[in-house]
Amino acid sequence: MKKRNVFFALVLTALLLVFGVWLLSFFRSTLSTKRIAVEQEAGSPQAALSIAQPFFNPPRPEDAPENIRAEVMLGYKIMTETKKYAGEYVKNDLSCSSCHFDGGRSRNSISLVGVGATYPRYRSRQDYTVDIAMRTQDCFERSMNGVAPALDTQVMQSLLVYMQWISKGIPIYSKLPWALPSDLGNPHKPNVEDGAKVYANVCARCHGEEGQGTPIAPPLWGDGSYNDGAGMNRITTFSVFTWRFMPKNAPSLTQEQAIDVAGFVHEKPRPKFVSTHADKIRQIIPLPEEK
Repeated sequence: MKKRNVFFALVLTALLLVFGVWLLSFFRSTLSTKRIAVEQEAGSPQAALSIAQPFFNPPRPEDAPENIRAEVMLGYKIMTETKKYAGEYVKNDLSCSSCHFDGGRSRNSISLVGVGATYPRYRSRQDYTVDIAMRTQDCFERSMNGVAPALDTQVMQSLLVYMQWISKGIPIYSKLPWALPSDLGNPHKPNVEDGAKVYANVCARCHGEEGQGTPIAPPLWGDGSYNDGAGMNRITTFSVFTWRFMPKNAPSLTQEQAIDVAGFVHEKPRPKFVSTHADKIRQIIPLPEEK
């Protein structure tokens, strides 16, 4: 009987020791987490943001709150059927979804998810910090070869409401892992002749032998395409987009092939950019000097 009591006492003591060790490690872990959070708050905002990566899960347009749902739905329609709903501002055969698949809700394109949380931001084109409305005006003038909608138009306001809605839940000024980088970081120089072969073998079946576009893909040059002021007219931007996403739903090009075909398309004729609103912000008031 005494041996049994001693055995149970030893077992109980061991369990208490295990529990005590777990409890101590738990509180140490909790304190460590709190310390990291405090250190990040005291440090740079970028360091703090890098810990919690934003999650790609855009809400559906139809799930928007009732008081903005109609505007969100119209914004989505403008994105996907631009010619129909914003035709007065479009002068080519592209739609917003030519670059921003599924109205910018697809991760396999230049996604607009989170864009409402990452503006205002500095842009070298304006030599100033601009909001998302001015950035959208640039898209209409350059990618759509059209006219910039004014801020107080229904088209612009519906687009802004829509982009803000699909950015729901993204922390302000997050670094978006799905954002398109500015270039591939590949030193390969574009070879136009090789790019012509890539285009004929891979791209022409969807975009047309003369880049004129087809019912399933937009034109890449000529009067129906983006003008020479568009972001896609940069070899760096075009090659990143092509390498990541083309052919659509089955990207298969090497980085070198993407750079070559970007160089080939870049050589083709396209409309000339004509601004319909001021490109640069007029800086009249001097900005405070950074200390």
